[in-house]
Amino acid sequence: MATTVNTSGRQTATAAGKQPVDYVWAIARISIGWIFLWAFLDKTFGWGFATPANRAWIAGGSPTTGFLKGTGENALGGFFGSLAGQAWVDWLFMAGLLGIGLALVLGIGTRVAAGAGTLMLVLMWAAELPLANNPFVDDHLIYSIVLIGLALAGAGTTFGLGNLPIVQRTPWLK
Repeated sequence: MATTVNTSGRQTATAAGKQPVDYVWAIARISIGWIFLWAFLDKTFGWGFATPANRAWIAGGSPTTGFLKGTGENALGGFFGSLAGQAWVDWLFMAGLLGIGLALVLGIGTRVAAGAGTLMLVLMWAAELPLANNPFVDDHLIYSIVLIGLALAGAGTTFGLGNLPIVQRTPWLK
């Protein structure tokens, strides 16, 4: 452990040059990654949390139908409702959940995952407009902001595989 002095004059213990904030970003990265990965697993296998077994993807259910059909009354409901249940939308959505979740949990491809995750979350936010509990901000936008922060902070290098030489040599894997 090395010791550094922060701007308030307090000593802060670090391991391999890491600051406490690096660990906070890493925990946020893994946590949000798990949210995406869990959504993929539950929608695929229907483990009964958000998706009952009889509506699981492997049982012939559509992972996008429930959410997108529920947007019919919303401002963009016609557009998003028309996408519900289409095979290409289901596959794209599930691939996104899996890829974003794995990338964030592993700490590889954090920048790509942050971009893709932000796009997915902003589309989900748009599908819910107008929002029921706030005129503008909801959890989709907050998660998007955190994803952008993860990418900017290089959060894949703490508690992740972002320090692997191949990741460091290949910018899109960072």
